[in-house]
Amino acid sequence: MTAALALLAGAFAVGWLAPAGIRRADLRSRDPMLLIVVWLVSIVGVLLSAATGIVLLLIPSHGPSTTLLAAIDQCWSAIQHGSPPRVEELAGLLGAALLVAFAARLVVVFVHGVRRRARKRREHLAVLRLAARSESGSPGTLWLAHDRPLAFSLAGRPGVVVATEGLVRHLDRPAVDAVFAHERAHLSGRHHLLVATAGAFRTAVPFLPLFRQAPQAISELIELAADVAAMRHCGRAAVRSALQVVTSHGAPSTSLAMAQHAVDMRMARLRSGPPPPGKLQRMVSCGMAGMTAVTLPFLVGTGLIVGLALFSCPSPL
Repeated sequence: MTAALALLAGAFAVGWLAPAGIRRADLRSRDPMLLIVVWLVSIVGVLLSAATGIVLLLIPSHGPSTTLLAAIDQCWSAIQHGSPPRVEELAGLLGAALLVAFAARLVVVFVHGVRRRARKRREHLAVLRLAARSESGSPGTLWLAHDRPLAFSLAGRPGVVVATEGLVRHLDRPAVDAVFAHERAHLSGRHHLLVATAGAFRTAVPFLPLFRQAPQAISELIELAADVAAMRHCGRAAVRSALQVVTSHGAPSTSLAMAQHAVDMRMARLRSGPPPPGKLQRMVSCGMAGMTAVTLPFLVGTGLIVGLALFSCPSPL
């Protein structure tokens, strides 16, 4: 039972404290994809740690045991005069019920959100196709006869980029290309799905900051990631010029528009940030960060076990 409680405590600690640590990262210099991986994989690690702890509560006499764990259990039992198996069984059953309820809620929220967004997308597209000029391509583009420079992407099969004719009136060609590169990065990177997933996690577990703050954090980071992709294809100056002119006013709530989130910070990154990372560098850094993030709750739980051992069984010396 000690190991199970430590894993649950580790999951809670990471879910509560991790956002503050991630937000200390300088977004003007860090690869946004790296931070997206850290945030989402940290959520996975918290869920895995909590689920493992609940499973151990269900099988207190069959879970993994080591000499250290056995010593801790003996010392703790001596201090607490034993823990009745019935309490462990009830705790395990309660934890399993909560885990099943959470999983069911997460699935229901995610499916409902996907259906709602798909319905709104169909409604928006139906209206847009009546008023817009269609241009084939991958993805397809809908051009609106409006002077305000606006562009946004709508996910789906296939994804669509919606742009106003004001883009070509107010921006030069490299900046227009940067706008489309930004929106294509949203579609190819499935950024709409990442935002929807983060929103489902927030609804399912609103009391932990790691889950509650995920949608806002992911929304900002995917805009940075799309900027990096556009900068790789069109150059820093073109992306900066586009971001200075385009607007997000009028974009549907289910879309991703270029000037929607963290514009000031993104401008600062475009002025003095690092060049886009290479594919190999990004793969290695994201892999290492993901492994660290998913194991962090287990490491915190292990630290709690060791601390408990030192507290429960002080050295006679």
